[in-house]
Amino acid sequence: MDPQCEIIGKYVLPIYRSMLAKELVQKYNFSQTEAAKKLGTTQAAVSQYLSSKRAYKGIEHVEQYLPKIQAMADETARKIVNKEIGVGDVTFDFCRLCATFCKKDDVKSEGSNPEYYI
Repeated sequence: MDPQCEIIGKYVLPIYRSMLAKELVQKYNFSQTEAAKKLGTTQAAVSQYLSSKRAYKGIEHVEQYLPKIQAMADETARKIVNKEIGVGDVTFDFCRLCATFCKKDDVKSEGSNPEYYI
């Protein structure tokens, strides 16, 4: 696994999930249990996201990308609320976010070695 992919999986995904949980609970008044079901996680994980006890370790690796991550979390929360996406689709939205960290548009090309912003 590329170091960039490790950074994205280790730091960006948890922050994204945390921001998404906060959007659902604080902006859209979901209960922690409802938010957990939508995110495919537990109520305890959502509680930790809300209290920032989870997800923000190593934030210095991705600090400059927080606005981009927040914008994607906002968009995904809106889609969940409007029932445009289901539980499984949340992962696909994260995959779209992950792909935006690549400089090259064609990340899937064979033999392609994408360059990353991180």
